[in-house]
Amino acid sequence: MNFEPYPFEKLNNLLKNITPNKDYEPSVLTIGEPQFETPEFIQMALCDNASQLRKYPKTAGEDELRTAQRGFVKTRFGVTLSNEQIIPTFGTREVLFNFPQFLLFDKKNPVMAYPNPFYQIYEGAAIASRAKVIHLNLTEENNFKPEIDEDILSTCHLVILNFPNNPTTSSLTLEELGEWVKLALKHDFVLLNDECYSEIYTSKPIPSLLEASLYVGNETFKNILVINSISKRSSAPGLRSGFIAGDENILKEYINYRTYIGCASPLPLQSAAAVAWSDEDHVEVAREIYKENFDLAHEILGIKIPSGTFYIWLKVANPLEFTKKLYEKYNVKVLPGEYLAREDANGVNPGKEFIRIALVESVEKTRSALIRIKEALTCKE
Repeated sequence: MNFEPYPFEKLNNLLKNITPNKDYEPSVLTIGEPQFETPEFIQMALCDNASQLRKYPKTAGEDELRTAQRGFVKTRFGVTLSNEQIIPTFGTREVLFNFPQFLLFDKKNPVMAYPNPFYQIYEGAAIASRAKVIHLNLTEENNFKPEIDEDILSTCHLVILNFPNNPTTSSLTLEELGEWVKLALKHDFVLLNDECYSEIYTSKPIPSLLEASLYVGNETFKNILVINSISKRSSAPGLRSGFIAGDENILKEYINYRTYIGCASPLPLQSAAAVAWSDEDHVEVAREIYKENFDLAHEILGIKIPSGTFYIWLKVANPLEFTKKLYEKYNVKVLPGEYLAREDANGVNPGKEFIRIALVESVEKTRSALIRIKEALTCKE
């Protein structure tokens, strides 16, 4: 298998011969990892359940965790799931890599579609599945929302969406998601929405594909799946707690497949994750910090505040050179957008004119970094 280097590896290679300006404190705004302490009550739950390490965890997940995740879906989205309609997972990255392999194994000429730019694990899954890839370009012209071409979609076996979107920060409305549900039913492809940023919103809650499925009358979630994670929501990426939910007919076979993977979450992590999924107060605290960071970005850089995620998708002249200058002169790391995208059939890379900035630091550190970015944007050198 021939996998592309990860974006951060490409960035390290770009910056490897550059010595950053030591007059500034380093600011790393490249990775989507919240730089806040995991709430103490979650840490305590992990410690209190450390004795469970003596036991093997179930592939299907413990009842405590399943109940908490189902409760989250009900509280947040108003959707009632049965136990058969949700599977706890070891984060979501492993799902995004192995689920396409499971789903597409028996397809003679598998076809996957996903947005471009994208989270690179989608591409890795396509390579591992020997799938043909259809890129759904996200551009300024389409407001960073995937355009619908039914002739192309009719050839697909799996379509992955990721809204709220990393890296472009765009979101789809309930009605727009509903149209995608209708397409999945009409053309009989599996539609999966990666909703890992659903809880990082700036004004009103962002809808789930599960809600949209009910909205258009698909009450059994036929062909519809979502994944979600605790990593961004609870500042706890190390807990590796996620889930996949939706069509129980697909999940019934997928959980059998998962027994062979060996990726069951350790019991202490499941207990800690269960208390995190069951609490909303700590999520609101983090959400307010991200809102403050976006307010600063609006004030300093003049950006339009997005509806979700904690990223800025900023258009700049010559992003690769700008990234190098920003690191060398101001000791700030950002990620060139072209590393998160691929050239389409016409040789167009939709990320080529952008950089991605992750606003995952404290308000004070974010303010300092944004001021330096503004200076770099206005500096003529």
